[in-house]
Amino acid sequence: SLSAGLDLPGRFLFATLTLMTLVAILVFIEEAVYIYKKIPSSKRSIIIWINAAAPVISTTSCIGMWIPRSTMFTDFTAGIFFAIVIHKFLLMMIKECGGQKLLLRHFENGHFTISTGPCCCCCLCLPRVPITRQTLFWLKMGTFQFAVLRPMLIFLSVVLWSNGNYVLYNLSPKGPALWISCFIGVLTLTALWAVGIMFRKVRILLKCKNIIPKFALYQFIVILNHLQTSIINILATQRIIPCAPPLSATARGSYIAQQLLIMEMFLITVISRVFYRRKYHDLEPPECAAEEPGEKKQTP
Repeated sequence: SLSAGLDLPGRFLFATLTLMTLVAILVFIEEAVYIYKKIPSSKRSIIIWINAAAPVISTTSCIGMWIPRSTMFTDFTAGIFFAIVIHKFLLMMIKECGGQKLLLRHFENGHFTISTGPCCCCCLCLPRVPITRQTLFWLKMGTFQFAVLRPMLIFLSVVLWSNGNYVLYNLSPKGPALWISCFIGVLTLTALWAVGIMFRKVRILLKCKNIIPKFALYQFIVILNHLQTSIINILATQRIIPCAPPLSATARGSYIAQQLLIMEMFLITVISRVFYRRKYHDLEPPECAAEEPGEKKQTP
């Protein structure tokens, strides 16, 4: 195994990254206990799921770092988990508005702006869509399809890989890896687009609930877990990241990606604790965003 052949700096690095992973797990457990005690049951599970994203990715990366043969399974596990978290984040924004009924009542006669990233940020000519039960349903479906179809595609990839037909870094048009990756990419963009549309509408309304930094943390996880890892893997495949015996170029790229993710997810776990650690009332009026500190609430 690689860990047995590590020199002293290598062992120190592995030990430090493992410790960071353990600390991230402990921080999450402490935060989950706090959420369970202080936050109403209607929001409890959703917020715990979202907070678990960074520690889970850190844990899978740590396992992949220590057991290189498990990298494909750990990456797929993190991918499946985060697909569910994207759907949960959309549901959290609806819940924070007081639920679907209060959201529809507050934005009565309002419109969604669909010319937003990552799909249509340049298509300013797109019409604005009325906020109705039907449009909310389609936004939910935009993230739900990702939470359902991505695990199915990942399961198909594992089956093909076990049969020797799926090679992770073989992006030949004749192989399944390219087509499965492209399809997952389309599903990912669609899900992120749905979340972006909802966030653009509620960001001012939910400013008092730290929705902007929460959305920023969620975006960082998306970028680091998907874009950063993909770039490193492409550089390794093209041999821009050189091999370093006993590691091949792709194995070394995988190690670099895992080690970076452990450090980044540790920081995100600690920062998330700051922004999610607050008490909620189950039926806070949506107008709280319009209030300044010290202002008295206006009675209707």
